[in-house]
Amino acid sequence: MIKAGIIGATGYAGGELVRILLGHKNTEIKWYGSRSYIDKKYYEVYQNMFELVDDVCLDDNMAQLADQVDVIFTATPQGLCASMINEEILSKVKVIDLSADFRIKDVKIYEEWYKIPHKAPEFIPEAVYGLCEINREAVKKARLVANPGCYTTCSILTCYPLVKEGIIDPDTLIIDAKSGTSGAGRGAKVDNLFCEVNENMKAYSVGNHRHTPEIEEQLGYAAGRKLTLSFTPHLVPMNRGILATAYASLTRPVTYEEVKEIYDQYYRKEKFVRVLDKDMYPQTKWVEGSNFVDINFKIDSRTNRIIMMGAIDNLVKGAAGQAVQNMNLMFGEEEDEGLRLVPLFP
Repeated sequence: MIKAGIIGATGYAGGELVRILLGHKNTEIKWYGSRSYIDKKYYEVYQNMFELVDDVCLDDNMAQLADQVDVIFTATPQGLCASMINEEILSKVKVIDLSADFRIKDVKIYEEWYKIPHKAPEFIPEAVYGLCEINREAVKKARLVANPGCYTTCSILTCYPLVKEGIIDPDTLIIDAKSGTSGAGRGAKVDNLFCEVNENMKAYSVGNHRHTPEIEEQLGYAAGRKLTLSFTPHLVPMNRGILATAYASLTRPVTYEEVKEIYDQYYRKEKFVRVLDKDMYPQTKWVEGSNFVDINFKIDSRTNRIIMMGAIDNLVKGAAGQAVQNMNLMFGEEEDEGLRLVPLFP
């Protein structure tokens, strides 16, 4: 039985971790960490957990937690995990960080985009970027995993095969993405109030969204060189889900069958990536509540571009589900244990 602790258990991603881990046959949650709700019963924060979780919320003492569990999930704001982690903790326990603290290998880029000093740069080189479909073998051996961002998971998996195979010019890549409001977290913010979000759709962080360097870095590995792309996120009035639509110039003429075979070559054996049938396009409602990524594409021969589309649930494959997928790999479990979640509809 894997003993797990969650720091940040009362945020949206933390709550989703609890929901998923309660259905994992080989995991026991030992610690519900929440600085905001210390000594409050977990079900008093999330009433859907009434008679399911009777534990009280504890502080975010990572050092104390490391003596009690096998794995720690940190579903916390940027900077917190890096401020607590040390060699003694990592010698005792595996850590899966859902923040951006260890996703970007260049500490200067992290500090430039996140506007905070990095408190543990010595652990950046060993941290494994936890996109399982690409880094599976490295994740299995890791003691520190940087769980990818939600926009980045959707964007990278949607574009990765064509970047890797040189079918598109990655410097022409434009990614237009939409997210439900849960992606902004549970904290109280005016921009997330019902009257601000309802009956509205808006772009935000235009030209400077923090996931941009993460997408560039990971697709740069696929391209074999540094690349620069355009990424624009939008907020839409729904609870959860991400739809990414990416555009890029083709490097040569291709057929539908050729591109489909490339996607199938990369994802045919993947349990959570579904390459859809021709002219069937990803929709957020068909992945909601699941760990699936739905992907498809359309060749636009008129403009010599290809349009790539992907959809995920930002709280599952974009956060908690992916974290559990990483945990399964790190502990030798079946990769889909606890994640055999049929998408919810309606």
